Amino acid sequence: MTASTLADRYAILKSDIDMLTEELNRVKAEIKATGMETIVGESAVVVVALSERSTLDTKAAKEFLTKEQIEACTKVTLVETLRVKPKVATLIGA
Repeated sequence: MTASTLADRYAILKSDIDMLTEELNRVKAEIKATGMETIVGESAVVVVALSERSTLDTKAAKEFLTKEQIEACTKVTLVETLRVKPKVATLIGA
């Protein structure tokens, strides 16, 4: 597969996933709006459950820690990002 084909394929897949994610979020909202804990379909069962998640408020933690303590607890990682930019067709003679 050529690089240009990879770019186009990536853009198509990304667009498809974005549209499906939006649709999935709409269906999630519909499911939650039913107020039911369990929804039984013909091929799947969806269970709505509540769970508790604990997170550290880093802004508040930084108020209690020294600069050195913050640096000692800071983890730096490299993040690779792919961005899709549509090509703009140029008009000849415009």
